[in-house]
Amino acid sequence: MAQIGKHNSLTVLHSTAHGVYLDGGEHGEILLPNRYIPKGTSIGDALEVFVYRDSEDRLVATTEKPFATVGEFATLEVVSVNRNIGAFLNWGLLKDLLLPFREQAEPVRVGDKVVAYILVDEKTDRIIATTRLNRHLSRERPAFRLQQPVSLLITARTPLGYNAIIEGTHLGLLYHSNVGAPLQVGQQVKGFIAAVHPGGKIDLSLDASGYQRVESLTDRILEALKNNGGRLDFDDDTPPERIRSAFDASKKAFKQALGALYKQRRIRFTNPGIETLDIREAKEGDWKPSAQSGR
Repeated sequence: MAQIGKHNSLTVLHSTAHGVYLDGGEHGEILLPNRYIPKGTSIGDALEVFVYRDSEDRLVATTEKPFATVGEFATLEVVSVNRNIGAFLNWGLLKDLLLPFREQAEPVRVGDKVVAYILVDEKTDRIIATTRLNRHLSRERPAFRLQQPVSLLITARTPLGYNAIIEGTHLGLLYHSNVGAPLQVGQQVKGFIAAVHPGGKIDLSLDASGYQRVESLTDRILEALKNNGGRLDFDDDTPPERIRSAFDASKKAFKQALGALYKQRRIRFTNPGIETLDIREAKEGDWKPSAQSGR
């Protein structure tokens, strides 16, 4: 049976002037309009389609892929607001996705980018969005292990730090002290599990801890040096945002990695920048890295 709001593999039953009809099981026949029919499609073929309701609430299929499907979180842009029913979000399909007023944690405006959860409304059987996220997050004790790499979706800035959805299932916290540069709501970043408390609360970090973090980052720095002719315009004074963008690491971790490479006689500081050392002995008068802590 076809699942509403999901990708399905459905069989072509017959064709009409408007398109082909697919076997939707208990949902009956579902139209795939002509504009979406793959070239060379024949009766009996199985097609990968997304099933949703059109503006007249009829089930239809499309070969387009939405930014998110039912049961997933995503960052979507508000493209219009209807004062009677709610806002509409661009989710990658011809028909925009409704975010009803009752499902808005805070009022939204055109141009806003919001973190939303996609679901099928039990009352109307339509696909809608909600920004009331907590009710759709798992409350079971997580099975994450310490220092496990995870994908994070930033949902809110708080006095303590940033709330983030972990792997689409649980909520965690990135403390301000563990974030080198400001993050944006809706931003997707890589992170690590820093702690799982007895009550189920999860602390997060943007960097792996200790030697593992430094070792991995030093390899990336050396690779970047190799690909750039042995020199980079990165050093202790490089802004945190630029380091995060280039190396997916905090400034503190980056400075620790530079310090490790300097001690190993792998790099020298050119002030500004760094370059590869081809010899194991540093030259007298070489500039040394700052002893200050990461900013």
